[in-house]
Amino acid sequence: HQLRRPCDHIRPPRVRETTAHVLIDAASQANLDLVTSRSGGVKHSLLGALDRTATPMGARKLRDWLLHPLRDLGALVARQDAIAALIDQPFVLSQIRDSLREVRDIERTLSRLSQGSGNARDLKALEASLRRVPEIREHLGALGNGAALFSGSLRERLRDFTELVDLLEKAIADEPPASLKDGGIFRDGYSGAIDELRAAGTEGKQWIADLQTREQKRTGIPSLKVKYNAVFGYFIEITKTHLDKTPDDYTRKQTMANAERFITPELKEVENKVLGADERLKALEHEEFLNLRETVLEHLDAIQDTAAALAEIDVLGGLAETARLFDYCRPLLNESRNLYIKDGRHPVLDQNIGEEKFVPNDTALEPERNRVVLITGPNMAGKSTYIRQVALITLMAQVGGFVPAASAEIGLVDRIFTRVGASDDLAKGQSTFMVEMNETAVIVNSATDRSLVILDEIGRGTSTFDGLSIAW
Repeated sequence: HQLRRPCDHIRPPRVRETTAHVLIDAASQANLDLVTSRSGGVKHSLLGALDRTATPMGARKLRDWLLHPLRDLGALVARQDAIAALIDQPFVLSQIRDSLREVRDIERTLSRLSQGSGNARDLKALEASLRRVPEIREHLGALGNGAALFSGSLRERLRDFTELVDLLEKAIADEPPASLKDGGIFRDGYSGAIDELRAAGTEGKQWIADLQTREQKRTGIPSLKVKYNAVFGYFIEITKTHLDKTPDDYTRKQTMANAERFITPELKEVENKVLGADERLKALEHEEFLNLRETVLEHLDAIQDTAAALAEIDVLGGLAETARLFDYCRPLLNESRNLYIKDGRHPVLDQNIGEEKFVPNDTALEPERNRVVLITGPNMAGKSTYIRQVALITLMAQVGGFVPAASAEIGLVDRIFTRVGASDDLAKGQSTFMVEMNETAVIVNSATDRSLVILDEIGRGTSTFDGLSIAW
């Protein structure tokens, strides 16, 4: 079965050049706990440690950045400049983050509206989000010209939607219903035709409400009730103890166990007016909603671009907040093959170690003298933590963020490889040793002189003698 729906919200596929990003295979993503930890959650992953975004769009963008670090030095320095500008002006950073917290998930909202499944609450959420764009643009202006991203491309992509916001504010009620079939979508004054039908329905309902009091006085039956249900419409209900007082102009509609229901010509006439007005009102409101939705979708491309810019601003703000809270440094990036880290800390453990203090470590790798570092020590000494820490700091630097260290110089890498842990793969019928050898083969065949490789006790999946021979 094919759903015949418009696909205007779907953008053409973007070509992602592999040479523009650091390549990290699935095994390395898992070994480094990039977006999920080994327990399956986000909390103790690198994503969990760095995610201080204020919007769902920003959280998705951060995840994408972590899985696709950059190799473009100019783009990385631009991100660093933006983060530095936010750290230097914490009040502006706080203002931007406060404004972003009021922004809903614009991307998902547009998707629902484009597919025809959106409702009035989506339009209200879009209005609330777009209303924050001018103030975020103003906050970015307060950062000055120190950050090219904020003074240039990102700020320019925050479009002016004042007319659209005013239209949505004028049209949609403060608390619209979730269903388009229930009516009550629009404010009074937005549509003359809607207002007329509402007035007709309200007057009729008020007449029916007053009818109960009038009929109680006329008949002398205090328990007389005017009720409504979807089957019989409006009716007058009289208990059997007062049936002898029933007026002659009442027509019996239904007999119940303890009461009887009646209708009068006058009540029937007003009922037809009220129910007819309600049906016409709901149909008209639905039609007006579709027209308003089409008006919004005329701005689809501009709103999507603005949403993407807000997501990037959110990520940069979150990275700046993390750097500020945990005393990260700005790494020096260059095209060398050097890797110097002074007092480096594991970004996840540093935040989750509790009352204990993480012991920082130095790293020095350079092509001329020491291209390889061999880490030895007893069990539980932190060897695996240290080598993962080096990979994570390198990755964070090539995301464009600050890193948990006193200082760092990082030559850009093209790939990050890991061979960590020991486990078999039952689904593929591979032993622990086979998994190790396959992962190592990928490294040997794919690594370049710009790749960062971390190996943790390679050969543990076989006998001590054979494993030592392979590792050596």
